[in-house]
Amino acid sequence: MKKFFNITANRYIFDYNDIRCLLTLVNVVMIIIFGLSVAWIGLAIAVFGTVRDMVCEERKINSTIQHLTMIVLNVYFVTLM
Repeated sequence: MKKFFNITANRYIFDYNDIRCLLTLVNVVMIIIFGLSVAWIGLAIAVFGTVRDMVCEERKINSTIQHLTMIVLNVYFVTLM
């Protein structure tokens, strides 16, 4: 697995994207289990992440695009309810 993902460090380095990935995964699982009514939670997480991306000093375009995409997706789910 280390070879496939080109991991060279021997120790784990925490990154904000780890939390983002976990929250996105939890959001998807909750939508699958509980239905579209849980999309509000994903929308709140995505808006919070976008705000964090805009005010954080380490701005990354991929982060911002990911959060904006999740906002669009969750707004779509909310409108389907």
